[in-house]
Amino acid sequence: MNPKIYEFENDETGFAAFHTRFMSKYYPHALILRPFYDNDIVLFERWLETDHVKPWYDHPQDWLHELKNRHGKFSFITHLIAEMEGVPIGFCQYYDMFCGQDHEDWLNIPALGVIFSIDYLIGEPAYLHKGLGQKMIALMLGMLRDKGAQTVVVRPDADNVKSNRALEANSFVWNGTDYILKL
Repeated sequence: MNPKIYEFENDETGFAAFHTRFMSKYYPHALILRPFYDNDIVLFERWLETDHVKPWYDHPQDWLHELKNRHGKFSFITHLIAEMEGVPIGFCQYYDMFCGQDHEDWLNIPALGVIFSIDYLIGEPAYLHKGLGQKMIALMLGMLRDKGAQTVVVRPDADNVKSNRALEANSFVWNGTDYILKL
């Protein structure tokens, strides 16, 4: 057996190229959500500085702190990377709002496993305006249905029209302060 054939498994650049080729061949035009890995932090940090993301993500250091502590005090949050044909294009997360009460002062949730919240962004400018935010939300909603979630609550910035449209396209309803979806 020629060990050079498998060199990419220990080579991040080689693996990334292999992954992209594999996903393009076997999952063409497919958007997937995969777990967030340590090496995604640099990518996420870059996305937070892009002109189309920066206005909606106040306090980027807080977001980075959360991700760096996702195996500790923020382990109740499921952090994901959205990929299109193996190319990381965005970030999303969901969490049980009951568990988030220690971190959010606006929550008052009576039970575990009932009400969830989501966050999302398209980080790569080349993938904007293609309906992928709407698809990311739909994929997360499928995951939450599988978990038995009953309600999803999102509080985007009122001026973030594109985000609000993506939520509405997924049947969320604005109640004056939040977007709500009864699953």
